Amino acid sequence: ACLKFTKGLSTANRPLLIQSPNISRCNSSSWSSGDVDQSSSLSSVPFYGTPRPAASSERTLQDRVAIAFHHATTAFADPTRADAVAALGEITGPATLQRIHDKMMEDPTGRLILKERPIVSKSTIPYERLIAQAPDVVDDADSTITFGQAYGSFLKSHGFDPDERDEVKFVEDDTLAYIMLRYRQCHDFWHALTGLPPTVLGELGIKWLELFQTGMPVAALSCTVGSLRLD
Repeated sequence: ACLKFTKGLSTANRPLLIQSPNISRCNSSSWSSGDVDQSSSLSSVPFYGTPRPAASSERTLQDRVAIAFHHATTAFADPTRADAVAALGEITGPATLQRIHDKMMEDPTGRLILKERPIVSKSTIPYERLIAQAPDVVDDADSTITFGQAYGSFLKSHGFDPDERDEVKFVEDDTLAYIMLRYRQCHDFWHALTGLPPTVLGELGIKWLELFQTGMPVAALSCTVGSLRLD
């Protein structure tokens, strides 16, 4: 499916969190570095959102278990509570985030991502152009559709905004906090690549993909618990 997106978002300038063999073959000629103002350093932007309170580094294991339980029950009661799902992912994710970090450090693209810390937001992607040029419907049989068009179409058709992703609050290490944010910001990329809709069934499919790609515990929990909510 990736081979259809031959001129879309640049995997060189804005690479994904972890590249699969298929995604890494995508041509990145259309979204060039000229689309983004390179004069401003991304390192000057608080990539994890507003600064976390200093007390976050003093959380005990008991505190983390209590937070995880609270957000797990909240997410189970209302799966649309993205904030609860996000917090659960952060509380349960540090060991996996560290493993992802180690794998990224073994790869040139991974090291570049950790060095430059690119973010996906309206200020770092040609958002208005993506929306303006997005087709109303993406035809899977159309080999001329680019990744940028598919991504723009997904955002446009569902009214999504890349700036709406929750900031990272419960990961104390800055590098791991960035990886958590990158994982979160790449979520809509998977929707664009697979064509899966943001429905319960579609999200389950994406979570299975994320689970095999990253091993994140929150993906496993979502796959397990989310299946119970299917009619």
